[in-house]
Amino acid sequence: MHVVILAAAKYPLKQPFAGGLESLTWALVRGLRLRGIDVTLFAGPGSDAELDARQITVAPLELSDSARADTAMPPEPWLREHHAYLQVMLELRGRRDVDLIHNNSLHYLPIALAQACAVPMLTTLHTPPTPWLEPAIALMDQTRARFVAVSAHTAGQWKHVTSPRVVHNGVDTNVWTPGPGGDDLVWVGRIVPEKAPHEAIRIAAASGRRIRLAGPIGHRRYFEDLVQPLLSEGAEYVGHLEVADLRALIGSSAAMVVTPDWDEPYGLVAAESMACGTPVVGYRRGGLPEFVVDGCGVLVAPGDVLTAAAEVDRVCAMDRERCRAHAVEHCSLDRMVDGYLDNYVDLTSLGRAA
Repeated sequence: MHVVILAAAKYPLKQPFAGGLESLTWALVRGLRLRGIDVTLFAGPGSDAELDARQITVAPLELSDSARADTAMPPEPWLREHHAYLQVMLELRGRRDVDLIHNNSLHYLPIALAQACAVPMLTTLHTPPTPWLEPAIALMDQTRARFVAVSAHTAGQWKHVTSPRVVHNGVDTNVWTPGPGGDDLVWVGRIVPEKAPHEAIRIAAASGRRIRLAGPIGHRRYFEDLVQPLLSEGAEYVGHLEVADLRALIGSSAAMVVTPDWDEPYGLVAAESMACGTPVVGYRRGGLPEFVVDGCGVLVAPGDVLTAAAEVDRVCAMDRERCRAHAVEHCSLDRMVDGYLDNYVDLTSLGRAA
């Protein structure tokens, strides 16, 4: 089977990953290739050379002086991304050496142009509905298309325009391996308001434990206004780490704190944490309750810092081997790849029948 995967183009697929979507796509490509699937990947410039990705980029984007003088011209980065995906989809339109296109991007153009392609398209829904994607899906002919959501929660958010199957995200449990644990808490993710790391610091302080935070600063003003003032001997920001260092950090922690201030579609860091044997304490939002189970973590009402802090010691005492075993059975890359392959086979069968 020959599958084309379209990645999100905003960030490259390389370590240290900009976020869970980049990490997930990187792992999916590798997992499929290990199963013998021929994968052609289109990804953002600067992606890991080992992935052998085609760049999603406009070469070149040439605008006349008259076009640039248009007062309604959108920001150039938006224009470049739009035309980059247009360029990819026009190339794929005539390809008949491909069995299926897996749209793993967040852009609307692959959806809008799916019907122009000779092969069917599977799209993974990684977010709640957006004003770009929602109408594109509602308007398209879905007879040769299928949608997969990363959690049942996310599937429910899209049910008014399509009927997604659910394939939970997965982590490579050969990469995310058990660590010895420790006394400190850990928080990992993009440092942005919707991830609310400042609340993780408050939970740690109320529990009497130290916390270490890792991840890219995605919102500088938020970091400077709400996170940095809380940093102290008890709360340390350790930077944006590559996987090996991140695995060591998580594996040497007592528990992972997860504090989304939005309905997290899945919550990949929680799965990575349990794969390292580290239990989870956090907020009951989005897809997290679907795989953070009793004995491997505790989820409390969103924003309830004091209740979360009161649960920290109980969570830190949870069996690390049980956390690891749960992640291997329910949150693994192999399980995710199985789910996608089932959908690939079903969808290519539809394509052949058509």
